[in-house]
Amino acid sequence: MNKFFSVEDAQNPEALVTEALQLKANPRAFEHLGKNKSICLIFFNPSLRTRLSTQRAGELLGMNVTVFNIGKEGWQLEFADGVVMNGDKAEHIKDAARVIGAYFDIIGIRSFPSLADREKDYTEEVINAFYQYAGVPIVNMESATLHPLQSLADLITIREHQGVIERPKVVLTWAPHPRALPQSVGNSFAQWMNRADVELVITNPEGYDLAPEFAGDAYVTHDQKEAFEGADFIYAKNWSSYEQYGQILSQDSRWTVDAEKMALTNNGKFMHCLPVRRNVIVADEVIDSENSLIIDQAVNRVTAAHIVLKKMLEVQG
Repeated sequence: MNKFFSVEDAQNPEALVTEALQLKANPRAFEHLGKNKSICLIFFNPSLRTRLSTQRAGELLGMNVTVFNIGKEGWQLEFADGVVMNGDKAEHIKDAARVIGAYFDIIGIRSFPSLADREKDYTEEVINAFYQYAGVPIVNMESATLHPLQSLADLITIREHQGVIERPKVVLTWAPHPRALPQSVGNSFAQWMNRADVELVITNPEGYDLAPEFAGDAYVTHDQKEAFEGADFIYAKNWSSYEQYGQILSQDSRWTVDAEKMALTNNGKFMHCLPVRRNVIVADEVIDSENSLIIDQAVNRVTAAHIVLKKMLEVQG
């Protein structure tokens, strides 16, 4: 594995989950792979779980880990070709990526979208530029459109908790939020679930449908209660509009996940990637219940990063 941008880089997602669970049971079994190897985790945006879980995964594999908050510690980067750099951007990505690639064996990138220019955001300019110029494997730690480490952790969590249910009904539900958020978690979750052996339902208000290439074969409904009926897993997440790009079209509190809605499910488990706005996205009575898997998901963020880095190190030898 020389890059991990999306589910397309996991040749067999279910096999990857199986191997990840084996690694979780014996987390230091492959720490020799990272001996004398290094990874740089580059953050254009804030992080808690992504930073700490990926750093922890690298350490479990014996790697040297450097965290670089480029927005605070580095120069502003120019990504356009042929530009006259007489403005506020002091360094070109061609130079910066090549230097960082010369220093490290693997690079992780976290960069959010502008939510102003859909066409530009959906080209994934930042992460693709690093991949083009760095010359080393690149891990997507959340990009403009996708968050594959989170989605892999989510699939691991579902497999751990589905019990005897052969093909669980998994619902991705939009929920309100006071700020405009990316579609990346929703896109990525839908993409991974479309490749997994689950029944995927997406529910959101009108105007909030995800991009068709990510929604895929999911059943999409604007009736949240219909979606919740008989569900085994409820994944709540806010995203701003893809159709009217980056806009907040609704903050309707009727979409908040509460106990009344969870009662429609098949004793459903509640999931969220965190951080979460309590009593906006989800009621305390749900997120603090015994059916809440939010901490399990967070723990599996380490497992997801662990298996991805292991695969990359195995290729490097």
